[in-house]
This record gives sequence, structure tokens and C-alpha cells, in this order.
Amino acid sequence: MNKEYEPDWDQPALHSHVPEAAPKHQMAGAKQIVTIRLDVDMLEWFKAAGPGYQTRINQVLREHMAAQRAAEPLGE
Repeated sequence: MNKEYEPDWDQPALHSHVPEAAPKHQMAGAKQIVTIRLDVDMLEWFKAAGPGYQTRINQVLREHMAAQRAAEPLGE
């Protein structure tokens, strides 16, 4: 980690993580560049499986999202 980096956890976020007026379901395959902080050991574990670690992380998140959506009560 950059030694000069000092986290600003107490500062208000400049941008919300939820985009305004975004469509509920975007086209599958559309990608957006983001910055995310992950635990070092978890990132190393994904990278250890070889190239494509970002795709694997995305797949795990997609599976979690699908499970959460399936668990939502009908009508929401």
C-alpha cells in the first residue's frame, strides 16, 4: 500500500455508490471501471488461480446478487 496514502474514512463521500436514474437492469456484458478495497488475502487467493481474477470476482458477486434477488418476496 502507498505509504503516503491516508484513508479519509470520516469524510463524506463525494459520489454515491448508487447512480441516480440508472436503469434497474443494464445490458449484460456492459462494464464500468470502479475502485474497490478488498482484503489482501482474498485478492491474492483470486489472483493465485491465474489470469481472469476480475472476471471470477464479478461472477461471485453476480451469483450472490442472483441469490439475494431469488430470496426477495414477490412484488418488490
